[in-house]
Amino acid sequence: MLQHLSARLAKALRVVFEGLARRPLRCWAEPVAVQRFADYRAERGNALTAWQPLAAGSARARAHVVLDGRHVFELLDCFFGGEGEAPQPLPAEFTPAAETLVARIGQAIVAPLDSAWEPVARIAFRAIEGHAGNVPEAGGDEPVVVTRFGVAQGEQKPVWVDIVYPVSALKPHAASLTAKVHDSSTDVEPAWRSGLTRAVMGVTFPVRSVLAEPVVSLGRLLDLKAGDVIPIEFGPEVPVMVAQRRLGTGLVGTANGRAAVRLTSLEPLDAEDLK
Repeated sequence: MLQHLSARLAKALRVVFEGLARRPLRCWAEPVAVQRFADYRAERGNALTAWQPLAAGSARARAHVVLDGRHVFELLDCFFGGEGEAPQPLPAEFTPAAETLVARIGQAIVAPLDSAWEPVARIAFRAIEGHAGNVPEAGGDEPVVVTRFGVAQGEQKPVWVDIVYPVSALKPHAASLTAKVHDSSTDVEPAWRSGLTRAVMGVTFPVRSVLAEPVVSLGRLLDLKAGDVIPIEFGPEVPVMVAQRRLGTGLVGTANGRAAVRLTSLEPLDAEDLK
């Protein structure tokens, strides 16, 4: 369903960006991806990026419109009558005019976003004021849904515009998002659901086990030097964690010549986490 919504939204986004670029454009939706926020940030690298937050109804988590910094400055040049050229070298941060343009894009996307989501739910998105260069304070292990849109003039190389939804913000609409999309010509639900399942199952999470957490006074901590020994104590079983959640307990040992933990018990899964 979310892929279907993205396809609907792509048509409206073309109108938004054509109004800014002052030229005809193509716009399409790429396949939806699910990944950890830390992985998404790593893929974007350190290039200048605009993060325009969007409130999603009453949900505490924020969606974000994510724009490449160079694209923002190209649109800014178009907006003031230029040919769409970014300054060289690219500034290290956004100018007040660029900040205003990013906010304007966020406000322009709200109405098409509400319209695209209407078959699923009336969410009432709204743009939130803030500095475009501020990276969201989401946890690195938080799963997010990345909807990506290509925007291009003719056959030129596209630029990418992402709308990133925290999975937690979509949970209230899980039933609607997994419902079938009926079309007069074909029903694409099986392939879509299969693709989404593969994407979700491919999300990676760090697994760790803490053998001991000794406590020392500040005075001793300041006096520590190379060669000092900090005694630790731990029982036969240690906790095994996945991200911030307890997976279960296990016995410390070795496997194939490497340190390992054999799981002896698993914590029951919360049904809410499976929605």
